[in-house]
Parts: sequence; structure tokens; C-alpha cells
Amino acid sequence: MAPATHDALPVLDRSGDTPLHAQVAALLRGFIRTNKLAAGAVLPSEAALCVRFGVARSVVRQALAALATEGLIQRESGRPATVAAPQEHRRLVQRSTGLYEQFAQSGVALQTRVLAFARAEPPADVAAFFGTTQLLMLERLRHVADAPLAYVRTWLPADAVPGLRADDLADASLHGVLTRRFGLRPGAGRNQIRAVAADARLAKLLHTQTGTPLLMLQGQGMDQHDRPLEWFTTWHRAEQLVFDVDVSMGHESVHPRLQDAPAEGAEPAKPAHSAHSASVANLADPAEVADVAFKPEPRTPQDATSPHDPLARAQALVAELSAELARLRGQA
Repeated sequence: MAPATHDALPVLDRSGDTPLHAQVAALLRGFIRTNKLAAGAVLPSEAALCVRFGVARSVVRQALAALATEGLIQRESGRPATVAAPQEHRRLVQRSTGLYEQFAQSGVALQTRVLAFARAEPPADVAAFFGTTQLLMLERLRHVADAPLAYVRTWLPADAVPGLRADDLADASLHGVLTRRFGLRPGAGRNQIRAVAADARLAKLLHTQTGTPLLMLQGQGMDQHDRPLEWFTTWHRAEQLVFDVDVSMGHESVHPRLQDAPAEGAEPAKPAHSAHSASVANLADPAEVADVAFKPEPRTPQDATSPHDPLARAQALVAELSAELARLRGQA
């Protein structure tokens, strides 16, 4: 692959406080995170970058070393640096535990920046779920190694979390705060997965291009007393995250399905529950939905041998969704 060009890069600020190597690294990092430098792209040589930025070789080497430490580029002695494939993270969508807890269990540090936290007028479906309009809207941006991974919008009942502030939720688990401070533990619920295109705001927040496919996870959760606790929508960068559904007998259940978009104001159809194991990764079409319900249910030995076994149906659907994602990415 030919080396990438950077004619559009801005001029370095030589009068400010930011070191030149940090500026060079930031510019190259921006190109990588917005996919202007795709995985596998070859960077210009150190000498070429020195000429392009008008800096010493030591500055370029410091910048490239920082990018290599972050896992954004790969360097081998005697060969030009290349853009590394993005790190793939995994999320179990049938669990009521949030992204923070799941990443912590796997040893990944998830950073959280609170963008907004205030009373707001909820959409009609959100108000209907809680049975009130007295709600708080929480907006957060989740990062891994300073790279944006997901944008989250959460609705909470205002009377259930008196005194909760935005500062309490920075680099913290929402579920952990709700449990420790208010005695509210996540209980049953339902998650729904869709693939959507990034609008201008999402593209800016997630450092990607408008129209890029994103994985959207929307969920409604109850507390341990079966009272409405949260309604959340999370938009994930699809190339960095895989959704897994890990189901055991008589435990959590998943029901992937294809559906037409519901009419405005209509309630989404509720899936029939089933127990099976499947991995749902990179859903591709907004009309393709996977519903995940957290509800125990029995499974009989006859289910495993039935020609209508939910596992077989799920595997077939996952294959269809993967093929459709490949088709959409080919059109991008």
C-alpha cells in the first residue's frame, strides 16, 4: 500500500506551550481515529514526516513512539510504520451489568466523561415506561485509552436519586453509584440492538465520519423491586466492539428477529422467550433487531432436538446479519 499523504494537515503552533512532538502525534492520531488513515495504511518515512512538519527527526520519533504506545501504529525495525488494526472489545448484552463493570472485570480501564446531567422533557415512550415526566437525562462519553468508544444517553427517575450530581459519575459506574448511595440494584430488563448511521453530532463525539455504521444498544431496566430504574441508549463504534450473547439453560434468554420498524407511537412487538447460545456481532441494518430479555425460563430436553431449535434459528440469523454488514461496509 502506498504511503498516505498529509497535505491537508494544519501547520504546527510553534509559539504555544504544547510540545511539537505532541502536536505531530495529535495530528496523526486524528487521521487514524477518523479513518482517514485506515488500518494497514503505511505512514510516510521519518524523513518525509520531518520535511512535511519542518521538525527534527527526534520530534517525529517521539510522536511515533507515543502512537505506538497507544497501540495506534505498528513499528518494525527497517520498515515504515503502519496503522494498527483497532483493538476489539466485547460486551455481553444479556447482562444487566453495565459497560463499566464488564470492562473492569476484563481488566480494561474505561474512562467516562459526563457531557450533561439535568432534568429534561423525555420522549413519549420513555415517559410511558417510567409513568412520569419527572426524569433526569444523563449524557456520557466512554473512552478506552483516550479513544472514544461509546456515547450513552440515560434517563433516570428524579425522585429515586436525590442529590446525585454529574461529578459523582465521572470515571465511575452508574450502577455502582446507584447501589452504594441509593440501594438501587439493576434487576430484570430488555435490551435491543440496532445498527444505525452516525449523524453529525454522533460522528463528532465518536471521532468518525457522518454515515458510519454504529451499533446502538437500547435498554429498559427495572430495579430489584421491579420498579422502572433506567432507560438507556448507547451508540458504539462498530469496528471496536463485538456484542456477545452468552446464554445458559434456564438462565438469561435472547430472541433475535427481523422486523419492520414499528409505526409511530406503537409499542415494539415483544419477542417470545427462548434459551440458546449465540454471538451477535456487528449488526448491519436498522431493520434488523436483536432483543435480549433478562428473564429465567425453563428449557426441556425436547427443545435441543426440535427442528425449530432456537439455537439453530439464532445461528442462521447471525450469519445473515454478518453478511449484510459486509455488504454495507462494501458500499461505504
